Amino acid sequence: MPRADMNLGDLAARDHAFYGLVWAGTTLTARVDRALVRAHDLPLSWFEVMLWLHSQSEPVAASDLGAKTLLSRSQVSRVADALQARGLVERSTAPSDARSVRITLTPAGHEVFAAADATRRQALAEVFNDLLDDDDIQSLEAVWKKLKQHRAD
Repeated sequence: MPRADMNLGDLAARDHAFYGLVWAGTTLTARVDRALVRAHDLPLSWFEVMLWLHSQSEPVAASDLGAKTLLSRSQVSRVADALQARGLVERSTAPSDARSVRITLTPAGHEVFAAADATRRQALAEVFNDLLDDDDIQSLEAVWKKLKQHRAD
């Protein structure tokens, strides 16, 4: 059965821009998630936690990860459990507060992250990196900066 030729109709430019952002985020996220799962059995949510951990010189409080990622506190905990079961992160208690859990990548976690990040870049090359020039990237950065300044929680 042929696909219907659908469109959003006469949306205002701002509405069209908003739905364009939603479409781009959803489409690119799904593409990266599929590539990471296929190549590394690593869902994007796990990769996101590893992304925040990979450049930290000290273990990170689980609550800080929850604040930085797009995941809830309980999701961060479940992801940390799964990553720990695979030997990719380790947990420790904070020296100043035994109730506070801190998380760090293991050496194996750093290796898996590097391989997964290469997969992420490859998955995005054709549909993002190769399509956008430096001016496009600067424009996107300016938009994200404005949106992040007035982040709705």
